[in-house]
Amino acid sequence: MISRRGIEFTVGLFVAAGLAALFMLAMKVSNLSTVSLGDVYHVTAHFTNIGGLTVRSPVKVSGVRVGQVTDISYDDQQNQAVVTLSIEKRFNNFPVDTAASIYTAGLLGEQYVALQPGVEDKTLKDGDKLLFTNSAMVLERLIGKFMVNKMEK
Repeated sequence: MISRRGIEFTVGLFVAAGLAALFMLAMKVSNLSTVSLGDVYHVTAHFTNIGGLTVRSPVKVSGVRVGQVTDISYDDQQNQAVVTLSIEKRFNNFPVDTAASIYTAGLLGEQYVALQPGVEDKTLKDGDKLLFTNSAMVLERLIGKFMVNKMEK
């Protein structure tokens, strides 16, 4: 027969494991577990719609994290969102014609910036602007277009 003390110890371990799992989930969702402290360079990209992109969202190339979003502002002259990307200096060979797109990943709808390297010989430097961007797909807009197309048929 298991003693009362043994049951309490087992329940305590189970509760501690549950709290640790909740903490890890919170860190993953908030992107705090992947903050980079290395040397970085900054580039900007203009988007007509950034969807739910936030500061600290990842910047990825081929699924590999190379940086993060460090600032989001609005340019009222061009009526576009300006996203500042911090890219680790060890990834310093992206061509100047690199394209940036906003994608959604995971069950929680985390958005990130995906970079598609171009073919130019000249590479991006600190302070450069990405010329080619693809804005976020907005689910409501897609559903609206689908509904309008269905009604027209």
